Amino acid sequence: MDLEFVQRCILGDKLAWDEFVDKYSRLIYKYIYSVLGSTGAGSSFSQDDISDLFQEIFLSLVENNFRKLKSFKGKNRCSLASWLRQVAVNHTIDYIRKHKTLISLDAETNGGESSLMETIADLAPDSAENLITQERIVELKDCIDKLDTEDKYFLELHINQGLSPNELEGVFGISRGAIDMRKSRIINRLKECFKSKGFKLDL
Repeated sequence: MDLEFVQRCILGDKLAWDEFVDKYSRLIYKYIYSVLGSTGAGSSFSQDDISDLFQEIFLSLVENNFRKLKSFKGKNRCSLASWLRQVAVNHTIDYIRKHKTLISLDAETNGGESSLMETIADLAPDSAENLITQERIVELKDCIDKLDTEDKYFLELHINQGLSPNELEGVFGISRGAIDMRKSRIINRLKECFKSKGFKLDL
């Protein structure tokens, strides 16, 4: 169904394209705001910046004779909405990198929830004991700061927002095995960083 719809858009069916724009514009904006909000980068961009980013994403779909949109194959029961989420998330992360906007680890997430740094710290069973001093919290923050934007976003989605590995597959467009490997790599990197500072982090 989605694949046939995309083919109609690619072949120049104006009604299909109008439906595409009407149906998915709101979703793409939602994904943009989700990434900016959960990474703490939202306050660094104006509404004009976000509109420009939205236009960039749509342009990426249609430029070079719909090259990117043609890459949608609907494999593994991936819906068009899920595929567009992946496109929007990746493009937004790249946009943040391009503008060198740093994620605020201390900022509360949407809804007034704990910051990413606090959430990571609370993962330790004995966090009250292990991270009791301000010094250790500062050291942990420094370790998280050293992660790249996409790894921070991975932690935000998985830990703070509670997305399951299967849901993360759809966001990042990689297999369950790759999701597990990325999680393990990030945690090991945090452990090694914290260990190098003379502390132990039980994640």
